[in-house]
Amino acid sequence: MLRSSAARSIAIDGEDIVPKTKSIPKKTAIANAIVSPVGSTHRAASRRRAQRSAVYRQELARIAPYEGIARIVIARRQALGLTQQELAERVGTSHSVISRIESGQHPTSVTTLRRLAEAFGTHLVVGFEDQPEKASELQLVAVS
Repeated sequence: MLRSSAARSIAIDGEDIVPKTKSIPKKTAIANAIVSPVGSTHRAASRRRAQRSAVYRQELARIAPYEGIARIVIARRQALGLTQQELAERVGTSHSVISRIESGQHPTSVTTLRRLAEAFGTHLVVGFEDQPEKASELQLVAVS
C-alpha cells in the first residue's frame, strides 16, 4: 500500500521512506535560478547559435532596433505603473499592438511611436547618424 502524508514522507507497506534531500549552497541556488530547464541561459544559447549561423546573425542585426524600442517602451510603461492594456488605451490602440511592440520582433511606425511618446508624456526624437562611433555627429529632431 502506498500513502503520502502532509510532511511529504512516503510510506510503503507501513514503512516510512523519507526522500533524500540535497542541501544546495546559496551561491549555487542563485546560479541555478537563472539557468533554463535545458541547461543554459537564453543569452548563452543565442550566442552559440550566432557563432554557428550567419543567417541567425543577420536576423539578430535586423531586429536589434526593434528590441531597443521594446526595451524603452517596457521600461517607461513599468515606470508609470501601467499594464499593456492601460498603455494601449492611452495610445488608442489594442493590447496586441503593445504586445507586438514589446516583443521586439516587429517594426513600429513613426505614428505609433509618436502616440506612445504622448502617452508617456515625453517627446519622440528621430535622427540620422553617419558613423555610430561618432555620437557627436547626430542630427536629431523632435517629432512630437
